[in-house]
Formats: sequence, C-alpha cells, structure tokens
Amino acid sequence: MVIGELRTKIDKIWDTIWTGGISSPTSVLEQITYLMFMKLLDDNEIRKEGNAAALDIEYKSKIFKSGEFTPDEGKTSIPYSELRWSKFHNDEPTVMFDTVRNFVFPFIKTVNGDGKDTAFSRFMSDAVFLIPTAKVLAVCVDTLNEIDMSNKDIMGDVYEYCLNKMSSAGDLGQFRTPRHIVDMMVELVSPNVTDKILDPAMGSAGFLLGSAKYIQNHFEKELMRKDVAEHYNKTMFSGFDTDPSMLRIGAMNMLLHGVEEPKIERQDSLSDDNKIRDEYSLILANPPFKGSVFPEDISKDILALCKTKKTELLFLALFIKSLRIGGRCACIVPDGVLFGSSTAHKAIRKELIENNCLQAVISMPSGVFKPYAGVSTAVLIFKRDPAGTKNVWFYDMQADGLSLDDKRAPVTENDIPDIIERFNNLEKETDRERTEKSFFVPKDEIVGNDYDLSINKYKKTEYKPIEYPSTAEILADLNELEMEITKGLEELGELL
Repeated sequence: MVIGELRTKIDKIWDTIWTGGISSPTSVLEQITYLMFMKLLDDNEIRKEGNAAALDIEYKSKIFKSGEFTPDEGKTSIPYSELRWSKFHNDEPTVMFDTVRNFVFPFIKTVNGDGKDTAFSRFMSDAVFLIPTAKVLAVCVDTLNEIDMSNKDIMGDVYEYCLNKMSSAGDLGQFRTPRHIVDMMVELVSPNVTDKILDPAMGSAGFLLGSAKYIQNHFEKELMRKDVAEHYNKTMFSGFDTDPSMLRIGAMNMLLHGVEEPKIERQDSLSDDNKIRDEYSLILANPPFKGSVFPEDISKDILALCKTKKTELLFLALFIKSLRIGGRCACIVPDGVLFGSSTAHKAIRKELIENNCLQAVISMPSGVFKPYAGVSTAVLIFKRDPAGTKNVWFYDMQADGLSLDDKRAPVTENDIPDIIERFNNLEKETDRERTEKSFFVPKDEIVGNDYDLSINKYKKTEYKPIEYPSTAEILADLNELEMEITKGLEELGELL
C-alpha cells in the first residue's frame, strides 16, 4: 500500500507530469511506471554486481551488455552503460532528457527481446514516451531517486494507488489484492516446480509474482537444473487480461522477478477466444467482483456449467474448466457467491461440492480491501476431483494484521499465521467446536442447507450470562450520585 512519504512523492511526480501538459490520467500513470521500470532494471543489476563481487566472480549483464545500443530509428549509437539510471540521473536536465527520450526509452522496449516474440516485447511495442520537457523529467527522476525500491512489488502498489487517484479502480475492478493476502493464498496451495500456474484476471500479475517468489525461496536447488529453469521461465506462468496497460505492468513485473517469457496474453478469459481447458495444475485469482457480460460473448461450455451474466460466478466455472484433474485453485469471491439464492449461484456451489473437492472457505473481514473497496469476501480453495467433497473446512478470519478502516495501519491481531498452520494440519481440526474460529462441516449438512457456504450458517454463537447489579443496588448508587451533585451545586452557589 502507498502511504506516508511514498504517497507524497508519487503525488509530486503525478502533479509534475500533469502540470507539464499531459492531460490523460492513463498516460500519466504509464509514464510513471516506465520511469520506475528504468530505475528498477538498474537497481537489479547493481544488486547482482554486488553479489558477484562479494563472491569474487565475474558478472556479465544480459541487460546492459558490452558494446553500443542503436535505436531502430538509426540514431547515433550509445554505450549500454550510458542507458543505466545510475549513470543518466546525474546528467544535466537537457542531456538527460535527450538520453532518456532518444535512447533509454527505445532500449527498455527491447529488453529481453533479442528478436523473439515475448510477452514483454509485445506489450511494450506500442508504448510511447510522452514526458514533455527536460524540467519535468528532472523533477520526476530526482523524486524517484529518493524512493526506496528494494521492494520490487512497489510497481504494483503504485499502479493501484494511481488507479485510485483516477477514481477508476472501483469502476474497473482493478484494485490489487493486498500482498499479504496474496502471500497467504500462495502458502496455502504451495506451488512447486512441476506446476503450470494461471491467473486469468492477472492485473499487475500479483499472484504470478507471489508464486514465482515462493518457488524461488523453496526450490532454489531445483531451479539450477536446465529443464526446471526453462519451465520456470517459459511455460510455468500464464496470465490473461483485457487492459493493455495492466499487461505491460504485469510483463515488467515478471521480468523484474526473473521470469523471462511468461505466457501473458491480451484476451477476455470468459470468451470463446480462450480455448484452453484441462490444462493447469494451479490457479490463483481475484476475478472482477462486479460487472456483467453479454451471454453471446461467453464460452458455451462455461455457460453450460453456470448460466448467468455475473462475472464472479462465470470465473468460478472457468477455473473448474481450466484445471486438469487433480489441479487446485485458490480464489477470492464476494460473500454473495457463498449464499446467493439464484439458480446460477446454487448451480456453481453444487458443482464445487458434488464434482470437485471443496477444501476450505476462509471468510475475510470487509476491511481487507480498504481504502479501495469495502466488500466482504472469502477465499475458496478446491481441487478438481470427480470424487467430490467429504468435509469443508471453515475459518472465520477476524484480523489480518492491519486495521480494518481506511488507514490500514499495522495492528497486533493477525489470524493469517494461524490459518496457514491449521490448513497445513487439517487432521488436527476434526474435533474443533463450531464456537471456535475454525471447524469442519460435513458435505451432507451443506447439501441439506441448499449448498450454502456462508460461515454464519454453521458457526455457533456462545452466549455467556452477564450478571447485573440488583435494582436496589442501582437505586442506591443513583441516590448517592444525586446527593453528590446536590452538594456540589451548593458549594458552587456559596462561591458565587
């Protein structure tokens, strides 16, 4: 989340570009992300060079190579070393503006391309550098230079914040899933090096990045094998979205996290354009909560599973169709999916219970997505398993480590570690009472409740008797209080 000093600096950059003459909020947002990418590219290289020096080994950059870079337009060549943020940010504004506009920006559009058709090269091909003057660029570069970018997810955070400034995040459904919720979901499904992972509503690629980091942290040795590394870089990660700006951000983020050629495509995942079925072993997603689509645009096999125009239900059907047998999914849904009474709501819940293995329903508090949205949501975890469901584990998350108001300040209460620990040891959950935060509910009971998955349907409230003072005691206290007031008034009257 963008707060405090970071928020102030992003506001300054936004206002500088805006007053410089760029009147389109989307264009302002894109220019900010391009500049951040330039800096993060160089920051990554500096870190790698430092690690190599510490180990006393030679490091050859794949990004800032030896030799010179010549733009497609045939302008004068420039050494790759001159394209680095750490070099050009010290130049005079006019020199820096010429370097960035004529060389650095054309260069970042070619990063990781080498003549290949990659997700990055496709989505950067139509990118345009619009910063109008040397003065505007100098202010932006100086301000960005003051920002600590050691957290590489910062691009996604800034993108989310800028969408909110545009007042479009709620309308477009493009607010990001908070990083700690992404990390929780990734931990719950434990990606591995054999997985084929999809987010069909990828946005800035938060779930794909979370999975990539998990694999980097847990399978360091396996990633040194050539076949595993190739799968990781080319075939492990897939993501779809309809917004080209989002796709550019996602492609940049994946490259910054070491995933060179993810399968990122611009397409409507719910339409007939998406023909991939029974393919993925893992899906992580937070699909759009609101909005509807024309039935004629929706893939027929999805409608056969769930006839509706509600995107939150259609995406659930898509997840089921996209998973291979044994594949697993962790997704966020609005609470209405859990208890909605329409035919479509009941149909998709029945499909999850009867023809798949619904493992968990984690109810989250409504403040999780503040300040961008106040919706109540839940995480569903299921496997594509024709054997169906036996028991469903419910968890009533009441705190996520941050306050549930618009400020989202850190607090001590946090159920996430408990959720992860208990989900990884479900055999210990069988005897939990329904007055506790987590418990099992058998399939038959859920079926008997019309496949209702809301936790309040099954959670028992424990009523504890409260002892109040007797009427005589209350009257005695009131009389004593009245006497004190009367005495005080008399004393005040004597003073006057």
